[in-house]
Amino acid sequence: MKPSEPAPQPTCTVVGILDDGWDGLSSSARDCLRAAALVIGVERTLQLVRHELAASSELRPLDGALALCAGWIRDALAAGRRVAVLATGDPLCHGIGSTLIDRLPGLQVAVLPAPSTLQIACARFGKAWQDMTIASCHSLDAGEWTVGATPDHGLYPVLRAIALHRRVFVFTSPANGPARLARALLAAGHGDDLRLSVASRLLLPDETLHAQLSAATAATMHFAEPSVVLVERDEPVAGPAFGREDDEYLQRTPANGLITKLEARAVSLAKLRLTAAATVWDIGAGSGAVGLECARLAPQGHVWAIEKNAADAAIARANAARLRIGNYTLIAGRAPAGLADWPDPDAVFIGGSGGELGELVRLILGRLRAGGRLVMNFVTLENLATATSSLQAAGAAWEVVQLQASRSQPILGLHRLAAQNPVWIVTARNPEKEEA
Repeated sequence: MKPSEPAPQPTCTVVGILDDGWDGLSSSARDCLRAAALVIGVERTLQLVRHELAASSELRPLDGALALCAGWIRDALAAGRRVAVLATGDPLCHGIGSTLIDRLPGLQVAVLPAPSTLQIACARFGKAWQDMTIASCHSLDAGEWTVGATPDHGLYPVLRAIALHRRVFVFTSPANGPARLARALLAAGHGDDLRLSVASRLLLPDETLHAQLSAATAATMHFAEPSVVLVERDEPVAGPAFGREDDEYLQRTPANGLITKLEARAVSLAKLRLTAAATVWDIGAGSGAVGLECARLAPQGHVWAIEKNAADAAIARANAARLRIGNYTLIAGRAPAGLADWPDPDAVFIGGSGGELGELVRLILGRLRAGGRLVMNFVTLENLATATSSLQAAGAAWEVVQLQASRSQPILGLHRLAAQNPVWIVTARNPEKEEA
């Protein structure tokens, strides 16, 4: 007698599907869907397969219920039911696949990908995609982009990717569509240096392609959903990460000089020990020179700046716009007001304190992340004394560097050295939060 075969184990399979629906699925994907007792997907994808499924199959809409999906799958598998989850294109390319795998530890989740919309769009435009950066604004309505927007804005990851890479493929959403993205690029200072290629309603009868649009043109157009966008730039953004000459920054006139000079700036930036993803506070931003160079040195991080003088705050914002620094948010105000709303910092620079120095030192030491640095610049003995006594009272580890730089200056066909004001650079860290 032939031994009986074991009953098939319940499985969960994530099935990639495109807008051509059932016709575009592989035979294995079709068999998986027909065998599933529970099929989960957003209503739009369920409609593409509903007519081909077994009458006994339960279809459960995923719209607005992503947080419940893993629980549904666990319950179905525990009851011995097979589950199929529909996802657009390649479920592991900005899709639900990795989310479900992370949320279902210990359970076997299979993935049957379809070609991603990235692959299809690039095929339509004749573009190789192996060197592209992929970004997504497939999120809730983010509103229009404004200069100084924070990382909470739905377009922020896309704007950062475009600022840092020559070729970026963007998954959009109905709220954050290609036209809004184009307007954001214009607001961020991009003009003729970028070109946008938009593919709308791929694989549907009314598929539409728009190649090599300027941002200004795309900003005023209507694009049918769903759409994806390829953003290309001829050359990466030019300019040094740090070390710009003082006169490259706008400064307040007639009182020029409200800027951390290049030599002090370079040493201060070194003392901050910034990582690529650092969160930085710049207190007393002045013209913005230090904070803006921090933003370049931490391209995957963000700089939060505050300046009490309204005229200087406007100049710092203008410098950010001229240099196309998008990971920089400045508020006009007097610290410490407003700092409670900022994320804990990895590094803090104080270039001006407005008389609240002792309070600021105590607050910052309490907020610094492990391994973080507080760097302060002073030109007066009184502020230096206040800073060091506050650090001593807080039990912080600190050091002081006195920097006296001189620059060559022409005189009667020769050159002499002109001394700059001496600067004390104070570096502090909190021993209780030091990295192991």
